[in-house]
Amino acid sequence: MPEMSIDSIRVSLVNYQRVVILKEKESDRYLPIWVGPAEADAITVKLQEISVPRPLTHDLLSNIIESMGGKVSHIIVNELQDDTFFAKIVLDVEGKTINIDSRPSDAIALAVRTQVTIFVEEQVLDKAGIELDKETGQPLLNDEGNSKEGGTPKIREEELRSLSAFRDFIEELNLEDLDKDSP
Repeated sequence: MPEMSIDSIRVSLVNYQRVVILKEKESDRYLPIWVGPAEADAITVKLQEISVPRPLTHDLLSNIIESMGGKVSHIIVNELQDDTFFAKIVLDVEGKTINIDSRPSDAIALAVRTQVTIFVEEQVLDKAGIELDKETGQPLLNDEGNSKEGGTPKIREEELRSLSAFRDFIEELNLEDLDKDSP
């Protein structure tokens, strides 16, 4: 399962929604995940080490898990269905592993607070991951709209239609300055 890092948080020019851009650590594959403004702010506040006078919701969640003897082990973005991402928060409570269903935005906000690894299932990256042309910064797509990666399975036509919102967003991205921006 590929390990990811938070590359940046951006605003879509199409609909002004926030997008967290995850980058695969071992390659140049990216995964854009749309998140709400509150969750984007919660992630950004922690990444930029901004001090807040009172705990935010994800700070509270982290504090509750810790006070009950648990520890966040890692998070996994594990599914993509009908343009919706799903995630799991994996906890270690007294040696027992507990998987908690979560929105990816909440899982990522918790991951940055607890400094744990973010993973993405390979099939999610196959459906929605993108690679960028190193010279133009534009997404590399083959004739079917799939990211050009050796061995990437072809996406069925109905899946491609269901990902149209992501594809529209990806096609308008110019990420050639991606490495220069901070979240």
